[in-house]
Amino acid sequence: MTKDNVELICDIAELSALFQKTSSLEGFLQKAVSTVAYHMKAAVCSIYLYDSERDELVLRASQGLNPEFVGKLHIKPGEGITGQAFAEHRPIREGDVSRNPTFKAMPEVLEERYRAFLAVPIVRGLSRIGVIAVQDPVADYFDENDTKALRAIAAQLANTIENAELLMSLRSPPKAREEKSKNFLAELKFVKGISSTGGIAGGGAVVLDHLGRDEFDGAAASTGKHTRDDFRRALAQTERQLEELQNQMDLRLADVGALIFSAHLLMLKDAKFSEAMAERIEKGVPASRAIAEVVNHYAALFLESPNPRLREKVHDVKDLGHRLLHNLIGAPSDAGDYRGHVVICSGILPSDLMKLMAQQAGAIILVGTAVTSHVSILARSLQLPMVLAADRRLLELPEDTPVLVDADQGSIFVNPAPEVARQFEALREARQHADEVEAQVMPVTATKDGCRIKLLANVNLLSDLTVAKRLKAEGVGLYRSEFPFIVRNGFPSEEEQYRIYRKIIEEMAGKESVFRTLDIGGDKVLSYFPRVTEANPFLGLRAIRFSLRHKDIFAQQLRALLRAGLGAELQIMFPLISSVDDFLQARDVLTECSQALKKEGIPHNDHPRVGVMIELPSAVEVAEDLAREASFLCIGSNDLVQYMLAVDRTNEQIADLYVPYHPGVLRALARVAAAAQKHNVGLSICGDLATDVRLTPFLLGIGIHTLSMDSRQIPKIQERIMGIDLGEAQRSAAELLRMSKLADIEKRLKDLMPTM
Repeated sequence: MTKDNVELICDIAELSALFQKTSSLEGFLQKAVSTVAYHMKAAVCSIYLYDSERDELVLRASQGLNPEFVGKLHIKPGEGITGQAFAEHRPIREGDVSRNPTFKAMPEVLEERYRAFLAVPIVRGLSRIGVIAVQDPVADYFDENDTKALRAIAAQLANTIENAELLMSLRSPPKAREEKSKNFLAELKFVKGISSTGGIAGGGAVVLDHLGRDEFDGAAASTGKHTRDDFRRALAQTERQLEELQNQMDLRLADVGALIFSAHLLMLKDAKFSEAMAERIEKGVPASRAIAEVVNHYAALFLESPNPRLREKVHDVKDLGHRLLHNLIGAPSDAGDYRGHVVICSGILPSDLMKLMAQQAGAIILVGTAVTSHVSILARSLQLPMVLAADRRLLELPEDTPVLVDADQGSIFVNPAPEVARQFEALREARQHADEVEAQVMPVTATKDGCRIKLLANVNLLSDLTVAKRLKAEGVGLYRSEFPFIVRNGFPSEEEQYRIYRKIIEEMAGKESVFRTLDIGGDKVLSYFPRVTEANPFLGLRAIRFSLRHKDIFAQQLRALLRAGLGAELQIMFPLISSVDDFLQARDVLTECSQALKKEGIPHNDHPRVGVMIELPSAVEVAEDLAREASFLCIGSNDLVQYMLAVDRTNEQIADLYVPYHPGVLRALARVAAAAQKHNVGLSICGDLATDVRLTPFLLGIGIHTLSMDSRQIPKIQERIMGIDLGEAQRSAAELLRMSKLADIEKRLKDLMPTM
């Protein structure tokens, strides 16, 4: 019997469709096992979920076993083949279960007739969620390809299944909660904030104070009488909106948008959630208040849970309440989205940012909190204007209050006067004119005297590739691979990563592409990964240290990269290398992954170019040794300056001490450049220094002729380079390296700037 290609299971569209074909959490799991059994042509498929409080696996759905035992069959870790696969964290395949002494036959479950058995643990990162198992009466029915297929299936379903499992655990009757009074503002005209990402936008205010408040308040928004039928219509409309949003995300941002609305949809289909609202409405509670009470009850349950992943769902349930309420009161057809709105909130996660982009928010105002660098980078990639503001009165703005945001200047106008609105429109037109300048970018960059300089793009999301190609980037100099990890609710599987990396290689069509391995830690944290309290996370378990500590995660990424690089010049770069030992250890893991793929018969690139990011003073000291071992070097200028000067670049109190032209920094750059030239290895630079026009002549003068940057900076940097004579740049660089005082260097850099 021919089994279907695993692509049918791995396809995100098919997994998304499971939501549309089910009406409950239990129904989703049942549909999942039926779909898997169908594609794998297996007689049985079952999903067991782990109950951490009782330390046991519970049968939650099955196709082929006795349905009466769903929810009642409990297995201890290590018990039977299923429990053994879970406890040992590995797939187990048996041609005939009678040959396995750990197999426990349970006739009452109708399991004794099946001989072939394949069990695969469902994991998300290092968190064990459960087991998916298939069985068949034909001995030796499952082979190694089936094992690979079921592993891919388990990885794709892990996040959604965990969401289902978490929500199924909330089976307590809702409690009415006291309404929270809200004080609205009478006067607020202008707020000066800090620009996080540029752009301008305007629209009605929507306050989504996810982290600043304990409750969702919807009671005041509706005074009309709504029936249970009205509520049902709002429920159906909300479901349609979410399914459409998920479909849009799958098309536009496949690398980071996979099943991002899964928790919303699962909650919406949970009868306990929706029926609790309907029952209140039948008892005479106004529909808007019924929604608020149930949303607040779930939010409280989430917040009180010891499970950090469940606590994060408070954002999702509040957003769901917002959607339901808007659809109930008959807001415009796009009210479930934030099109034409400025979103105001007191805290934001990368996943929240992705959702707001999908919901077409015009701009974001983040009130009373700092923003992490990866959130800023992500907002920039999404071209979503964002301003940081200290004035907490913004959180009290009534719904749809007109707001204009100039994120370039950090200015926020509330209820703007007509003159302000006219000036704002002029700003918008000026930005459109600036976009036209981009068309003038030359495909090749060279100095005034003809020295070729390569301008590459920094890429965070697949959507960045469009801008990079439009602005004629000569390749990708830095792909920050951590973003699909940061914005999701779980570790992307090897298969998901492979597709992202392969897309980048195909989109760049033979041009250079450099993939930096996972760089988390510092201000880049994974919400779903257990956090370790560190006094100084920037000096802690981050980047290559994290990868080498968690080699299972590292190996998945390296395998995906090697597979994606087939037929291309694959370049892999390790971040935060402090010694030759670090580099060799990471390269050894890469070699092991290549050997494993070869043994498994999986096509891949077995000769990638392997590089080092120079970001630490210790790496500068051993730059020559690293140049002897590596295929190329890349200077990560932001971290290098930070670590050399012991200045946290995100700390406003000492921001003036973060000086990229410090003589120690300039000499370190020159030392790395000399090491690369001596050993004839490639050298590039990324980070803020790559786009600092004051330092462009210095970089070129010391021999750094490949610069990687945000694509939108290419026109400015290309124009600067075209006005530089390389011989003069070399002489001025030598002069700067002899200087020891910041004031002297600053004056000389100013003199080197072209007169306008």
